[in-house]
Amino acid sequence: MLIIGIAGGTGSGKTTVARSVIEQLGTSKVTFISQDNYYKDHPHLTMAERGALNYDHPLVFDNELLIEHLKQLIAGQPAQAPVYDFTVHARSKSESFELLPNPIVILEGLHVLSDEKLRELLNIKVFVDTDPDVRILRRVLRDIEERGRTIQSIHQQYLSSVKPMHEAFIEPSKKYADIIIPEGGENQIGIELLTTLTEKYLKTE
Repeated sequence: MLIIGIAGGTGSGKTTVARSVIEQLGTSKVTFISQDNYYKDHPHLTMAERGALNYDHPLVFDNELLIEHLKQLIAGQPAQAPVYDFTVHARSKSESFELLPNPIVILEGLHVLSDEKLRELLNIKVFVDTDPDVRILRRVLRDIEERGRTIQSIHQQYLSSVKPMHEAFIEPSKKYADIIIPEGGENQIGIELLTTLTEKYLKTE
């Protein structure tokens, strides 16, 4: 099994890169995992308290569960991934989805390269490096359209947690990358390079 980790700042184009590679390889060969679904659950907190948490800090992710699921896949066993509902800041109680042990696993997320134990499971480490002004504009559109946020809450969150967490943890994790893809989904050469490496692995199987 080849496990590819794709990290980068908010709105950098991580998901676009992952989806582009999957599209070229074929969905039957690839299992896609978003680190966003592995936010820790806090059922004991109120909605307001959950909304006040720093969702850009690496410790807010349940990497222990994520690592457990990756090890299950490596062992050839399926895993049941949680589904995170960003509108209520909690895991869905009724939904989950099955992860299959396909030859290729692509894991994308903010802090995929920040955790040493998680990095040890990755065969190819990728960092998507996109200009901050492009990333924040993408973040604003996504949070308004998909997560029901207001522009005021996005502005406050960006200054209080998104920007400082990027500078403290995400940007430094770039040093662990095997491949750096500038401008994310706009960089077709970078995507083709990653796809070619993955196809080469498939042909050796």
